[in-house]
Amino acid sequence: MKYLLLFIIPVFFPLATSAQETDAAYTATIATHRAHYKQELLTETRSPLTAKDTAYLDFFPANPGWNITATFTRTENAEPFDMPTYSGLTKRFVTYGTISFAINDAIQTLSIYRNLKLSSDPAYKDHLFLPFKDATNPKITYGGGRYIDLQTGDIQDGKVTIDFNKCYNPWCAYSDGFNCPVPPRENHLKIGVEAGERLFLGEKKH
Repeated sequence: MKYLLLFIIPVFFPLATSAQETDAAYTATIATHRAHYKQELLTETRSPLTAKDTAYLDFFPANPGWNITATFTRTENAEPFDMPTYSGLTKRFVTYGTISFAINDAIQTLSIYRNLKLSSDPAYKDHLFLPFKDATNPKITYGGGRYIDLQTGDIQDGKVTIDFNKCYNPWCAYSDGFNCPVPPRENHLKIGVEAGERLFLGEKKH
């Protein structure tokens, strides 16, 4: 039996090391993404944040468990609709499709949208928009919900990867006066998505 254990025990260590290396690589990828995100906030001409403000951006620790492969279903012949914004104006969207995925054995569904005005710009013709609310609002995350950006090319063979670690706050979380879309009721999750950007820790600008 002693000889058997000598052969069995070493098998587990390479597997554990491999998993740790994978998690570390993923954490580094998210750190790079967030650094780029902060830089983009500073280079956008209309951004409400300054370099000093970025110190107050807060995020959940990177968690590979929230990098989810979802099933995508295209919505055919969808009618355009006006999505309200927090400024009181509306923006014209159309439902591009729906996704479904399992969290703790419960199926969740969300709709993905296309901004009709934005999609007329060649630079954004493939852009897709995923706004959502969840049970972390408003105590841990911004009460107005969070956003995820996608591209049509992200959808392959009826599947799409949704990385909630990359979800971000609308600019309305930092300052008033922006036309931030309100996530439609169909995109209100009952679960808490403890991933991505948290509440802004600085003072909101008015």
